[in-house]
Amino acid sequence: MSLFLYIFVEAIHPSPQLTMKTYTIAQVAEMLDLTQKAVRRLIAGNSLEASKSGTRYAISDAAVRRYRRNLHKSAVQPSLFDAPKRMSVKAPKMPEGEVNWIDISEAWNAVEPSAMTFVDLFCGAGGLSKGLEMAGLEGICGLDFFKEACMTYERNFDHPFVNGDIKRPENKRRFYDEVARRLAGRHLSVVAGGFPCQGFSMAGNRIVDDPRNSLYLELVAIVKHLQPDFVVCENVKGLRSMLGGKVERKIIDDFRAIGYEMNVAVLCAADYFTPQKRERVIFIGNRLGLKNYHPKPLLEPADYVTTGSAIADLMDRPDDPAFNHVATRHRPDMARRMLELEEGKSLYKGYSDAWKKCPWNEASCTIKENHGGVNVHPKLPRVLTAREMARLQSFPDDFIFEGTKNKQLVQIGNAVPPLLGKAIGLALRYSNNDLRI
Repeated sequence: MSLFLYIFVEAIHPSPQLTMKTYTIAQVAEMLDLTQKAVRRLIAGNSLEASKSGTRYAISDAAVRRYRRNLHKSAVQPSLFDAPKRMSVKAPKMPEGEVNWIDISEAWNAVEPSAMTFVDLFCGAGGLSKGLEMAGLEGICGLDFFKEACMTYERNFDHPFVNGDIKRPENKRRFYDEVARRLAGRHLSVVAGGFPCQGFSMAGNRIVDDPRNSLYLELVAIVKHLQPDFVVCENVKGLRSMLGGKVERKIIDDFRAIGYEMNVAVLCAADYFTPQKRERVIFIGNRLGLKNYHPKPLLEPADYVTTGSAIADLMDRPDDPAFNHVATRHRPDMARRMLELEEGKSLYKGYSDAWKKCPWNEASCTIKENHGGVNVHPKLPRVLTAREMARLQSFPDDFIFEGTKNKQLVQIGNAVPPLLGKAIGLALRYSNNDLRI
């Protein structure tokens, strides 16, 4: 029976046995030829109905058939950014466009304090904030809804943090009041924002109308209100290809409408002494008619800082909760599988970007925490500790993460590497003529 005829018959006379049957995420992933992560995203985006009991999802056969019917009805999906657009099956390669590269090498090891100020939205634990401070800028305020990130931020920075949902007017007012109090009549130089990127990911079936994407609009509204000289937006590399580049174009147009000209480039953290090949798209804009600079790479791939050089000294270090260094204990069979796993490979087929073993003699693959899956140690039969992850993200050892171990891993996995933030901060200073070419 053809798929079309099957769907038609089942829609009119559904079989009682099939109607009552439920599947796990793994089974649905196999049925739909998707990764388990993609299925989770379909559930999160309400494209696939599921019930949850504890930590487990159950997807009915009827829900799977409804999803298949909707998939075959139309390839058009609603979009936050415009009228419905037709989704591309394959992501086209996007041109870099105009990028103004600046050599920051002279300033890298001789950073002097700057009068430039910044606020950091969706800041998490403060990776970008730390990097901008390393570049000499002064932090004014951070904002995020994640309680444990707030605890970490308050521990590691002297400036305040507003903990709350950015969409709620009372939280915006608290944020604006804190910014005004801290500036005390001075000018705000930079609004930075790594707005949540899950809805823009290239993995699985991309859900363009993910509600989390609307938080980008909150960033635009706050920039319009605060009128900083510069704006920095950070997101996943995959954003560039969304809807054939229309998402990127929309972001550029929205900021131009409020007076900011943007330039965009993909930066790799490993180019700036971070022992990790983490790529991110960086939007930099200003309203002063200045040239927006992106930092030239400081290292060639052959000279990248390696995983081994970053974490080798921690291999024999005893557990130290105060240092965020606590090893996970695994079952013997799991430990054996980790030892046997090839570098660069994932322990699970359905999680290609988690449970992956970092290469020892290269810069690490992207560090992240994903549904409990973290990176596998290259030499030991366990996953990385929070401190090892922090090292690979270029956090200094005196940057301590608060909360339970799981919450620490989430904070670190979601962070912007501080050394990447430092490179961006130095480029901003050149754009502002705060550093001279």
